[in-house]
Order: sequence, then C-alpha cells, then structure tokens
Amino acid sequence: MNKVVIVGCGNVGMSYAYALLNQKNSVNELVLIDINKERTIGEAMDLNHCLAVGPNKMKIKAGDYSDCKEATLVCIAAGANQKPGETRMDLIHKNSAIFKEIVGSVMASGFDGIFLIATNPLDVMAYLTWKYSGLNPKKIIGTGTSLDTARLRFLIGDKLNIHPKNIHAYVIGEHGDSELVPWSNVNIGLQNIYAFLKQEDCLKIEEDVRNAAYEIINKKGATYYGIGMCLLRITNAIFNDENSILTVSSYDKENNIFVGLPTILNKEGATQKIFVHLNEEETQKLQHSIDCIKEAISSLET
Repeated sequence: MNKVVIVGCGNVGMSYAYALLNQKNSVNELVLIDINKERTIGEAMDLNHCLAVGPNKMKIKAGDYSDCKEATLVCIAAGANQKPGETRMDLIHKNSAIFKEIVGSVMASGFDGIFLIATNPLDVMAYLTWKYSGLNPKKIIGTGTSLDTARLRFLIGDKLNIHPKNIHAYVIGEHGDSELVPWSNVNIGLQNIYAFLKQEDCLKIEEDVRNAAYEIINKKGATYYGIGMCLLRITNAIFNDENSILTVSSYDKENNIFVGLPTILNKEGATQKIFVHLNEEETQKLQHSIDCIKEAISSLET
C-alpha cells in the first residue's frame, strides 16, 4: 500500500495532487491536510471526480495528522508563499515556526516513512525537518534543484531545438540565488555543450534559470505546475524503487546540511549522492552556495 499525505493544500500541494491523478503511478491512497479544512474537503471531492476518467485507482480523502501513521510518504507543501520582491530566504523565520508544528504533529502519529519537502527556503526546511523529526537523514528529501534542472534542460533544448530529455545537465547547490550550473559537465548526447553554444549563451541561460521563479511570480503570483511535476517524478522514483538520479536536496554529511546534488533515489529514500567533478571556478561557486545554506541555518539557531 503506497499512501501519500500532502500537508498544505495551496497551489503547490494541489498541483502535486493533480499530477498524481493525471499520470500512471503506484499511489493507492492520497490524504489531504490543511489548516483550511473546508477547502480540503472540497479539494478531495473535486479530485475524486477525476477518477472515472483518470489512469489510476486511488482512494482520496481529506484527513488529519493521525492519517500519517501508515503513510509511505508525507509531502509538506505548507508555509508562507514567496511574494513579488522576496527571496526564498526571506521566508525562513515564518516557515521554520510552521514546520516545527507540522513535523511534530506528523511524528506524533507514529510516522516512520519518507518526508518530501517542497517549502522554501527549501534546503533549510529539509534540514529542519530532519532535526525536528529525528529520522534517518536518508528519509528526508527536498525537491532541491530538480525544478531548476528541469528549467535548465528546457531552455537549452528550446535554444537548440532538441528534446529536453536528451539534454544532460544539472543545476546544483542551494535552491535559490546561489545555485549554479556546472557547465563543464553539460552534454548534448556525448558532446560538451560548448560544441553547440558559446559561453555567453550559456551564462544567459543560467541567469534565466536563476530568475525564472521571480519572473513567474511577478507575472502570475506563484509557481506551482513545474514543482508539482517534480514532486511526482521524485515520488515515482521512490515508490518504483528506481535507483534514479535526481537533483534533490539530500543530506551532506561533510557539511551537515541538505543541499541539491545528483542523488540516487529508491524505496529507502535518498541513498547516495553522486559527486560531480567540478573545475576550480565551479568548486568555489558550490562552496559559496553551501556557505549560504549554513549561514541561514546559523541565523535560526542563534
């Protein structure tokens, strides 16, 4: 029985729920939890009406934290939203307090599954979930730079008229302003990106990836479809025991933080990081990104 509980039924949580209904997967039960209980009931009713024409058989309901006890995966998409002009880090104090209450309530149910985190600042929230839950860190997975990586692959593919799935590229580091693209590792098929694009083209694409969320928020108020699909992709990697490599935010023992790097995902969670060979400039940029996450965590602990 693969049971998913979504805590936070705003745009992100419901985009994830809708993606779960639209694509074939092995989720048997979906439970929605939100502070607005009436809305949650309405969302569950609306989703249930999809089942007659959707690809999956699934039990869907509005619930409470007691439903987390038997859950395979709890996704936290609750928290304050990023507003126009705000960075993800601006949300840190609001969302750390919210998370302490949510994670405590989930753990009080007897939950022993995998946490999937979608709330910003993402890497810090994944770290706090680990601290608040006391679970093995491999059971804590943040969406990390999976969405940034999807944006990168789309933009490169769009520029070159090549399908994004054939673009082998990652965004790594913080899911935020210090993230980076290790261009020395970007390949189209087996050829390095610089056989196709000039350095200035690559830097423009990287800038567009970094600023994508700001641009979308300015235009429509929030981003949610992309992250909803990334949450589904991560869920499938876990439930199907795929050993797939995705750029999620997973535990880095050396630095004692959660950070976005290519990570092997299976039914046990985030089982192993794949460390990318970086040139000197990229190494410095990644260290800067790691330091940004560390500083954010320190600001909370003090």
